[in-house]
Amino acid sequence: MNKFLIALFFSSFPVFSQQTDVVDFQKISAIVEPSFVEKKVEGSVKIDFKMLKNVDSVFLDAVNFELFKSNENGIKISESENKIWLVSNFEEGKKYSVDISYQVFPKQTVYFFEDQIWTQGQGKYTSHWLPSIDDVNDKIEFDLTILAPNEKKVISNGKLLKIATNAEVNSWQFDMKESMSSYLVAFAIGNFDKKELISKSGIPIELYYKPSDSLKVEPTYRYSKKIFDFLETEIGLPFPWQNYKQAPVRDFLYAGMENTTATFFSEAFVVDSTGFNDRNYVNVNAHELAHQWFGNLVTETANEDHWLQEGFATYYALLAEKEIFGEDYFYWQLYQTAEQLKAASDDGKGESLLDPKASSLTFYQKGAWALHILREKIGDEAFKAAIKNYLEEYKFKNVSTQDFLNEVKAVSQMEIADFENNWLKQSAFQSEEAYQSLLKSSFIQKYFEISALRGLPISEKKIQLKTALTFPNDFIGQEAVFQLVDEPVSETLPLYKNAFESNNLYVRQAVALSLQTIPKELQKEYESLLNDESYVTMEAALYQLWLQFPENRAEYLKKTKEFEGFQNKNIRQLWLALALLTDGFENSEKEKYLAELQNYASTKWSFEIREKAFEFVNELQLWNEESLKNLAEAAVHPTWRFSKSSKEMLKQLLQNENYWRQFQNLKTEISPEASRYLNKILQE
Repeated sequence: MNKFLIALFFSSFPVFSQQTDVVDFQKISAIVEPSFVEKKVEGSVKIDFKMLKNVDSVFLDAVNFELFKSNENGIKISESENKIWLVSNFEEGKKYSVDISYQVFPKQTVYFFEDQIWTQGQGKYTSHWLPSIDDVNDKIEFDLTILAPNEKKVISNGKLLKIATNAEVNSWQFDMKESMSSYLVAFAIGNFDKKELISKSGIPIELYYKPSDSLKVEPTYRYSKKIFDFLETEIGLPFPWQNYKQAPVRDFLYAGMENTTATFFSEAFVVDSTGFNDRNYVNVNAHELAHQWFGNLVTETANEDHWLQEGFATYYALLAEKEIFGEDYFYWQLYQTAEQLKAASDDGKGESLLDPKASSLTFYQKGAWALHILREKIGDEAFKAAIKNYLEEYKFKNVSTQDFLNEVKAVSQMEIADFENNWLKQSAFQSEEAYQSLLKSSFIQKYFEISALRGLPISEKKIQLKTALTFPNDFIGQEAVFQLVDEPVSETLPLYKNAFESNNLYVRQAVALSLQTIPKELQKEYESLLNDESYVTMEAALYQLWLQFPENRAEYLKKTKEFEGFQNKNIRQLWLALALLTDGFENSEKEKYLAELQNYASTKWSFEIREKAFEFVNELQLWNEESLKNLAEAAVHPTWRFSKSSKEMLKQLLQNENYWRQFQNLKTEISPEASRYLNKILQE
C-alpha cells in the first residue's frame, strides 16, 4: 500500500493527540541492529499493552518505518508516514501483545560515525528508530537487546543481563525493571573501556571512556562517587534505578543527556588534570545525575512544568558543587546567573517559569533560583521533607507544578502565595530579593565592595586592590585585575606584580586574558604564564608573547611544541598556525605542519577540533581541495552550531569567484547530503 493510500485509509480512524486515556503501553521488548555502513536500524519488537477504553485503533509513533510483519493475533498492523497503526476491536480492560519487524533509515536521533553510533531522543524523538510513544505522559518498560560488531561495546538503559557472542556480531541484552518516558531510551556503540565504582548505597556505577583516553579517566570523572553519594543523601530518596552509567560520545549535540541509567555527554569534557582547572565535567555530571530523580523518576506533565526537571537538576548540581568547591563558589554561580536573569528582565525579555515556550535561561537558572529562595523561605527541614514526599508520591508518574506546591504546603506553615506569584508566575526577575539572598554570603559582600570601585580612578583604589591581590579569593582577585585594564602602566605595574606573585591560577589567568600590551618590565612574569596549569592561560599567553616579542618567537614555540590543550587541541592548533607564520622557524617541517593543521578539519575528527581548524585555515587562507570538501561536509553536520558556523564560512568563500569554481567542481566528490546543500547555495 503506497503512502497516499495509507493516509487516505487511516483518515477515517480516530486520531488521538495523546492516548494515555485510551491505552496503556506497558512493555516494549526490542532487538535492534544498527548498521555502521548503511546507516540504518533493523529491529523487531514485542509490544504489550492494555486497553483502557473500547476502540478500534491505537498507534505507536514511528517515523518513516518500513514494516516486515503486517498481522499478529488478529490485529492489523500498518504504517503511515509517522505512525504504526494497530487495528482491531479492542476491548476495555483486556491485555494484548503484538510483534513487529522493521527497518528504518533515521534522519535524526541516531547518529552514525566511523567509530561510534549513539542516540539522542531529547523530548520526543526516539520514534525515529524505535516504535514508541512521543508523549512523555506514557511511561513504558523498555528492555533492549542491541546487536553490534564483536569489537564494539554497547551501553544502554538498565542492567546488562548477558552478552551472546556470534561469528561477527554480539548480542547485548539489557533489562529495565521500571517504566520511563520514551525519550529516555538510548544506546551507544563504540570502542569503550570502563572503570567501575560502587556507591555508598551499593549502586554499581560504570564510567566509560575511549582506550586512548585512559590517562584522563580520573580528572574527567573526578568526584563522581562523591556527587552520587551526596545527591542520594541530599535528595532523601535512594537512587531509583538498578545501576548508573556515563559515557562520553563524539560530536554530541548538547553538554549531556540524562537517559535513564545511562548519561551520554560531550567528549569536550574529557580532560586531563590541567584541563580540569578550566573546563571540568563536575556540573554536567551532577546535573544529569540529578535528572535521574527529577525528570526520569518524576516527569513533567506538560511544557509549562519543564522547570520541574531543568530547574531542579540545575539547583541540585549547584548544591553538589557547593559540597565540592565550597560556599563561595556556590554563591558566585548564583550571582552570575542572577546577573544574566536581571539583564534579560531589564531588557523586557523576562519570562514566567510557567511559560511553556520559555528559554533555557528561565527553565534552568530561574528555576534553580526559585528553589533556592523557596528553601530559604520555608527552611531546610521543610524543604527536604517536601522534596522527599514529592518524589515518593509521584515516582514513575507525571507531575505538574501544582503537585509540587501541594507537597510544599503540606509540610510548611509558611504562606507561599507571594513566592508562587513572584517566582513562578511573574516574568520579571526578582532582583532585589535575589540581592538580599546573596548578601548572606560574606564573600559576596567583599566582592561587591571591590566591584563598587570600578568607577574610581586608580589613584583612589590602589590600597584596596592591593589588599584584594594579596592571598586573593579567586573571584575577588580576578575582579581586581580586570579593574587595571586601560589604566596607566606606571600606576598599575606594582599591582600586576602583586597579581603574578599571588600564584593564584585564576588571578594569573585574568592577567593573561586582559593585559593586551605587555610592559617590558613584566615580560618575565608574563612568560611564566606558559607554565601555569591552565590551557586557557597557556593559549592566551602563547599568542600574546608571540605577537609582542617577535625576537623570541622561536623560543616560545620550542617551549610549547608538545602542548596539546583541551580535547579540541586548542594549543596545538594555535602552535601550528604560529609555526607556519614564523619566518625561519623549522622551515623543513612546515609542509608537515600545514598538512597536520588542514587534516584537523577532516571528518575523522570531532566537530570541536574541526571547528577550530576551519578558523585557522580560513584566517590564514590555507584552503586546499580536501579542506573545501571537509567544509561542505561540515555544513550538513548534525550539531547545529557547528553546521551553522560552517555554512556561514562556506557562503563567505562563495563570494570569491575562484572558490565558487572549486566548489562547483567538487559537487560529485562529497556525500549526497553535502552535495544537495552545495547545489542549493550555488544556485542562490
